Amino acid sequence: MTTIKLVIDRDSDWKVYYPSDDVMTAQVYIDEAPLTPHRIINLCRNYQYQSRGYYVSLLAEARGHKVIPSVKTLTDLAQPAVYGVLDHSIQKPLNALAGDETRWRWSIYFGQCDLPGLTEASRQMFERFPVPILQLTVQKKTNWQLVSIKALGLHSLAEAEEEVFAASLERFSKKVWRAPRAQRRYRYDMAILINDKETTPPSDKGALKKFERAAHRQGMDVDFIQPSDYFRLAEYDALFIRETTNVNHHTYRFSRKATHEGMVVMDDPDSILRCTNKIYLADLIRTRHLPAPKSRAITSTQNKVLLDLEASLGFPMVIKIPDGSFSKGVEKVKDLESLKKMADQLLKQSAIILAQAYVPTDYDWRIGVLNGRAIFACRYFMAKGHWQIYNHAAKPSQQSGGFETVPTHEAPKAILKAALDVAGAFGNGLYGVDLKQCGDAVYIIEVNDNPSIDSGVEDAWSGDGLYDTIMGEFRQRLDRR
Repeated sequence: MTTIKLVIDRDSDWKVYYPSDDVMTAQVYIDEAPLTPHRIINLCRNYQYQSRGYYVSLLAEARGHKVIPSVKTLTDLAQPAVYGVLDHSIQKPLNALAGDETRWRWSIYFGQCDLPGLTEASRQMFERFPVPILQLTVQKKTNWQLVSIKALGLHSLAEAEEEVFAASLERFSKKVWRAPRAQRRYRYDMAILINDKETTPPSDKGALKKFERAAHRQGMDVDFIQPSDYFRLAEYDALFIRETTNVNHHTYRFSRKATHEGMVVMDDPDSILRCTNKIYLADLIRTRHLPAPKSRAITSTQNKVLLDLEASLGFPMVIKIPDGSFSKGVEKVKDLESLKKMADQLLKQSAIILAQAYVPTDYDWRIGVLNGRAIFACRYFMAKGHWQIYNHAAKPSQQSGGFETVPTHEAPKAILKAALDVAGAFGNGLYGVDLKQCGDAVYIIEVNDNPSIDSGVEDAWSGDGLYDTIMGEFRQRLDRR
C-alpha cells in the first residue's frame, strides 16, 4: 500500500492544522530516506534550484516516490516562455473581478478556485503546473495577459487562505485525514472512473456495485471517482474506466496520467486511441485479412468518389464518423442523393469518414474479450422497426432492442475466433467485439475498448463470475507489478 506524506520546512508551518503522522519535515525526509512507497506532497517554503524544497522533489524522484511538484514542473515554472496564453473565455470574468486594476493576481490550491468564471482555467493551470499552491499574476493591456506563475509555500498563507487550502487539500487527497487502521483489510486501492452526468454509461449502478464487491474479494478497496478527481489519481494503484471513452476527452487524459504514474489501467491509452477510431479498425482488418464488410474511407463527395462507392459497396450502405459510440454518427443511406447529403454533413465533423457495405441481420453478436480470452457472449437484437440496436429517435422505452446472453462455449466458433483475432491485434485489455453472421460468413463490425457491462445483461449467464474475472485480472497485474 502506498502512503501519502506531507513534507514541510518547519513544524510551525503546520501548527494551525490538526497534528498528523502523515506530516514530516524536509530535513527528516532528506535524512531518513524511507524505502516504503510514498506519495509526497511537497509543501516547502522555497522550491528554487538547490533549495531544500527542490531537493525534496529531486530525492523523491530518485527514491521512486511520486511527488508533487516534480522537478520538471519546478523547472518549467522558471521559464515564462512555456506559460502559454490565457483562454479568451476568462477575459470577461477577469474584468469583473479586477475592476479598475490593471494588474491582478489570484491563488489556486490543488487546482481549486472558487472565483466566478475562473474554475476551469484554474483546473487547467494546475494540470499544466501541478503545484500545491500557485499564484497567478495577470496584467491588462488590450486583453489580460499572464505575466507570472509563482509557487507559494504553506507559510505564506494568510489566515483566510488557510481554511481554503485545508479544504482543497482534503478534496485532493482525502486519505491524509483518515485515522490509521488497526488492521488493513485491503492490499490495493482502485479508482473506478464514472460520470454521474453521463446518460448512457457503460455500466449501470447495479453492475458498479458488483464490481466493487468483486474488487473487495480480490483484496482491493474501491473509490468511485468523477472527472473532477483527475489530480487524485496518484492515491491509487489501479484505474478502471467506466465512462464512455474518447481521445479528445478527459477519459483519455485520465488513462494517460494513470499509465504515467505506473498504475494498472483499463482502458489503457493505446486501446482508447485505437478502438475509438473506426478508420484505424478498417485498416487493421484489411492489412491482417480479417473478415469484415467491404469498406472505404471518404475524404470528399466528388461525383467520381460517390460513383466508385456505389459500384463497390452498393445501396443501401452505411457511413460512419470515426469516433461514434452507441450507434451515434452511424447512418444508412439508400441512394446517391442521400449519400452525398449525409457524407457532406459528417465530413464537417471529421476529415475522414467510413463507408461500409450494409449487412442486414436480426441481431449483432458482442463477444467480451479480456487478455485474449472470451468472458461473455451476447446477442443484441435490433430496436423495433429499426436497422440498429439503438434508435435514438424513438421513445426512451423503445430506443434499444432485446438481448440474449449465452455461455461463451455456445457462441459459434467462427464468431469467437474472429473476435479473439481482432482483439489480440489491439492489445491485452478489456474489449467488446461486435460481429454479424450471415450463414457461414462472419463480419467484424467494431471493437470497443470500453464495452457495456450492465447488471442482468452481460452477466446474465455467468453472474458474479464475470466481475470476479475482471477484478481478478487487475489483481494479477498488480501482483506482477
